[in-house]
Amino acid sequence: MTALHLSASIEAFAPGGRLEPGTSFATALYVIDGSLRADGTAMSAALAENSAVLADGATRLTSRDGATAVRWDLSERHEPSPDRAREAVAARPLLSATLDLDPRTGLLLRCDRVAFPPGGVAYLHTHRGPGIRVLLSGSIRIETAGTSHDYGPLEAWYESGPEPVFAAASPTEPTAFVRVMILPASLSGQSSIRYVREEDRNKPKPQRYQIYLDRPL
Repeated sequence: MTALHLSASIEAFAPGGRLEPGTSFATALYVIDGSLRADGTAMSAALAENSAVLADGATRLTSRDGATAVRWDLSERHEPSPDRAREAVAARPLLSATLDLDPRTGLLLRCDRVAFPPGGVAYLHTHRGPGIRVLLSGSIRIETAGTSHDYGPLEAWYESGPEPVFAAASPTEPTAFVRVMILPASLSGQSSIRYVREEDRNKPKPQRYQIYLDRPL
């Protein structure tokens, strides 16, 4: 079995910036602010704030006025393939992880955003696949595997999927994060979350989800 590697970074486009990702297994970008244009063999799209795109080895990303984006690369190498071109775009690596998944099985790349009201929590839960999250606003405490960590804006964390997680958002302000998860292809359009405790399954869930990408790999 060939391991897959998932990495996340921040891409800061200056006005006129251009980025042409390499030929990784998959590359996803979520626009935090500003705007991008994505042009490739099979697509041409304008990307505003709070939108996402799945790029390939022929995609060209440009920004007329500047933009900030979160980027995830899924690769069979520890390091993503080198970009084909990069002009006036600064990269800041956040996190990388090795995934215990077989790329020959049916897999799905999901990019979505999770938003909590002040004081919102995600009860102890698991997911059907691994992924890297990046906090957009507010703050969040993640408790898993006997540890507890607090994260602020543009900080990243990894969740393996099977390891139970409890999440507590800021008590005083709205909190949101964006993530890419690698899931079984059979979950297309379906939730990946499973609550560990029976008593939590029917409780009100304050978090809200917005899916941008749900693409087979």
